[in-house]
Amino acid sequence: MRNSLAALLALGLAGLQFIAVLAVVLSSYLTSERTLLDHARSLLTDVGYNATEHTKGFLDPARSAAELAARLAQHRVVASDDPALLEQFLFQQLRVTPNFSGLYYGDENGTFVMIMRTETPGRFRSKIILTQPERSVQFIWRNEDFSAVDSKMDPADQFDPRTRPWYQRAAETRGTIWTDPYIFFSAKAPGITLASPVFSSRGAIRGVVGVDIEISSISNFLSRLRIGTSGKALMINQNGDVIAHPNQDLIQTENSDGSLRFTQIDEIKDPIARTAFGSTGLNVADGKTRRATFSEITYGDARYVASVMPVISEELPWTIAVYAPEDDFTGAIKKNRATNIWIAALVAIVTGLIGLALAQFIHRPVRAFAVRSALISQGEIDPSEPMPKTYSELAEANASLVRQIVERKKTEREYGLTFDRSSRGMAQIAPESGRFLKVNSTFSDMTGYSAEELAAMDYADLAPPEDAGLLRPLTPMQDEDFATHREARLIRKDGDAISVTVNAILIRDHNGQPLHAVVAFDDITETKVKEGQIARLNRDLSHLARGETMGELAAGLAHEVNQPLAAIAQNADTALLVLDQAKDSPPELREILTEIEKQSLRAGEIIRALRGFIRKEEVTTDPFDLSELVEQTRILVQPEATEAGVALHTILPPLPPVAANRVQIAQVLVNLMRNAIEAMQKSDPTLRQVTVAARQIGGQIEVSVTDTGPGVDPAISLFTKFETTKSTGMGLGLSICRSLIEANGGKLWLDHDHSAGARFCFTLPVRAA
Repeated sequence: MRNSLAALLALGLAGLQFIAVLAVVLSSYLTSERTLLDHARSLLTDVGYNATEHTKGFLDPARSAAELAARLAQHRVVASDDPALLEQFLFQQLRVTPNFSGLYYGDENGTFVMIMRTETPGRFRSKIILTQPERSVQFIWRNEDFSAVDSKMDPADQFDPRTRPWYQRAAETRGTIWTDPYIFFSAKAPGITLASPVFSSRGAIRGVVGVDIEISSISNFLSRLRIGTSGKALMINQNGDVIAHPNQDLIQTENSDGSLRFTQIDEIKDPIARTAFGSTGLNVADGKTRRATFSEITYGDARYVASVMPVISEELPWTIAVYAPEDDFTGAIKKNRATNIWIAALVAIVTGLIGLALAQFIHRPVRAFAVRSALISQGEIDPSEPMPKTYSELAEANASLVRQIVERKKTEREYGLTFDRSSRGMAQIAPESGRFLKVNSTFSDMTGYSAEELAAMDYADLAPPEDAGLLRPLTPMQDEDFATHREARLIRKDGDAISVTVNAILIRDHNGQPLHAVVAFDDITETKVKEGQIARLNRDLSHLARGETMGELAAGLAHEVNQPLAAIAQNADTALLVLDQAKDSPPELREILTEIEKQSLRAGEIIRALRGFIRKEEVTTDPFDLSELVEQTRILVQPEATEAGVALHTILPPLPPVAANRVQIAQVLVNLMRNAIEAMQKSDPTLRQVTVAARQIGGQIEVSVTDTGPGVDPAISLFTKFETTKSTGMGLGLSICRSLIEANGGKLWLDHDHSAGARFCFTLPVRAA
């Protein structure tokens, strides 16, 4: 429900006048005992807040200085690992902050640098503890200009900052902490320590910066407060210690061992404070006070009003307690109550009528402004048309509103153009149902459905059953940070499946409610097909490599074994001739030699059959695009090249199809590129390059694989079987490559005219037209 601005203005003016007059009139009622009490409470509250704010203002610089020092040390603006620089930085901080009694830094190794105020022999004393290369403790006394007055070493000092409560609590909480107040050992004065951790770049604790602050000035401030004629304010810690009092002698108590501690509220030698705030008075010792509380007490023949303020903070659970005699507050005010009430009513009526007239006058241009803004927002009038006469503030607001409307319409138009003309498939999807709210033409072309057809469908209608749950129902889209990026499949209108990447984000309104999901689709079907081709080529190459290696191995063995078999047969035949010429030769010897000759000839026939079988293997040739094959083999070898720091380049002009066995040629390319990569293992990493180039020469395509390695030793027979320069090689790689190229109607050779590295070339016939 919307209220009228005129009515609100009239009621507001009349109401404010009525409340103001009533406040004056009703003040006459505050002449009783409650008047005195309320006045006293107000004064005590003001005193408590003043003391609280003074304490905060006194201690806040310490927090700022400690956290600043921690941040500077953390970011190495101050070299926390350089004790000399750190001592100088802490000295400057202490010198310009008079309420600090000491500044220090301890790190995780036990190193400690401290600056504190002293009287003699200098104004400041430094304590520096180093743990590397061996532990040392040095004291240095300095003047205001940082000049050294005196110094000494103290090998008996066993102080370790890591064992101190301020260090351990700051490291444990990983934040700035305040210790409980305590009596400084050397100064015999009340104080408190603030500590802030210093972190490394990885988030580990490097050390802790600490600040010692004397809080005696708080007691001095409390002693200067004037609360009535004899009232007092004191500060109490949550453990019951009185840490500040106008009479500082009352807050220190000596223990049996001679050490000093704070006086508890139940034992303080201020009987009124003990009665008002001790265990029988207001409960302040538990530190749970969250608002000002008041009480009235009687001590002797006098009555007192007392108040306890909220604790300063969780880190500083201190409470300001104030008390004052009721007799200090006087000033009874009595006036004619009925007359003042009638005066208040009359003033309210008059001001209400005046306010109504004024409200109507004020509201008239505001109403005109509201009507014009609504018409501009609806597009019924042009924003450039003159605006009716109104207030300067409304004119500025109108100009700002018009600019926002124009910018909004411009943004909506640009978004619409981007959505409709995007080269990616774009769709808006309802978050509760997955229904298509809007699609662009690219998505329509991608799916084969028109925009009208898609408007009656949802995502599940296009997705295979296993992917239907991606965007329907869109329960995950209710998450605040919903976004998705994944691959999926869609079924086109013609029944073909396409692969797409789906990128979706959720758009919300100003109230955080989901409006729709904006989804971008990229067709990656062709990319998927190419990835499949490369994977199949890799499997075929592995299979061919094993088959060709075994074939070459068998052919080589057949060639090598055939020669000793022939020698065996000849020797056996010669032995038979010698045996024929000899006399009285044993018949068993003739049978043995005859069997040797027979078996050697039989073995030779087996070897010849094996060689014939290998040589007669037919090569299946099909036309294919050599440039595409080179690119696919480059992708296969790229991981090895990247690991070896080798750059792979290709120079491939438009080429006609070649007629060859595609898998065998791929095997040759892979072998040559791998050999080139291995040849550059000891070359300069910045010069390692392999270039695969191809060109047409007549009816053939010449392919070259060039590296920038050390080249080929002329003494090596590259294409000889079982000869290799690799410790783990078999000497069959180049021999297999030559055999494969020759089997496909080409030839393979080493270009001896190329001097910078090695260049292997081979040719393949162009497919006949």
